[in-house]
Amino acid sequence: MFKTANTLFAGLIFLFSMQASAQMDDKFYYPSHEWKEIDSLKVKTFTQKVEEDVITAYLITHVEKPKATIIYFHGAGGNVSTYIPLIKPLVEDGFQVFMVDFRGYGKSTGKPTHLNIESDGQKILDFALKQKGIKNTAILLYGASMGTQIATHLAASNESKINGLILDGTISSFTDIATAYSPAEQKEMIEKVVTSPYSAKEDIKKLTKIPVLFIHSKEDEEVPFFMYEKVEANCAAKHEALIYVGKHLECPLTDTSVFLTKVNNVLTTN
Repeated sequence: MFKTANTLFAGLIFLFSMQASAQMDDKFYYPSHEWKEIDSLKVKTFTQKVEEDVITAYLITHVEKPKATIIYFHGAGGNVSTYIPLIKPLVEDGFQVFMVDFRGYGKSTGKPTHLNIESDGQKILDFALKQKGIKNTAILLYGASMGTQIATHLAASNESKINGLILDGTISSFTDIATAYSPAEQKEMIEKVVTSPYSAKEDIKKLTKIPVLFIHSKEDEEVPFFMYEKVEANCAAKHEALIYVGKHLECPLTDTSVFLTKVNNVLTTN
């Protein structure tokens, strides 16, 4: 369902080996415009004009009065429709989920970069918090895989506006994920070339008030377990970890009951 890290960064590593020296954001993002139909869920579509591009977001609901709003930032591959199976258990449990396709993903236009995702993420969060049906609910930010970078960054900048943070398949930094899949002899060069304008392992240090839930598998072959450990070690806020057995991002599908219990616990943790 999801692009593997080996695939995501094969091109990146090749270019490094050729002594490339640019940030190469395009090697971190693999957007798709192929859209899968969303069945059995109520979906409201929003569009936002940003510069010359249009960003598309979706509010997905199942009940009239949701227990909370989860603002969900998906991973590097696919688009919102790719991740519907992962958020469906949350929606059926009474949450509403606000999902965004950044530039280049799904029905959004343009091209994703670290910096426009950062700026657009803040605009989308501000937009979501003003919407009727969202603004008076508890707000949880949820990052999946590459989405953990922007989710943690936004949480650090907007802690007073939200009620919790959920990180599923946490990437510690753009630099760390690039070096994780590079040959040993190239790691030092990549660390110098691939900078992280923001990173979960640094932004998590700024959180002091809201609870954090980490979800990760020790068997994760796409985002190594040590990345979660790096971020968790820097987290001074109240936090809990759901360590499961399975593949990358599979927890909502394979450990649904435990997953929902832990997510609900975020709402009740003070």
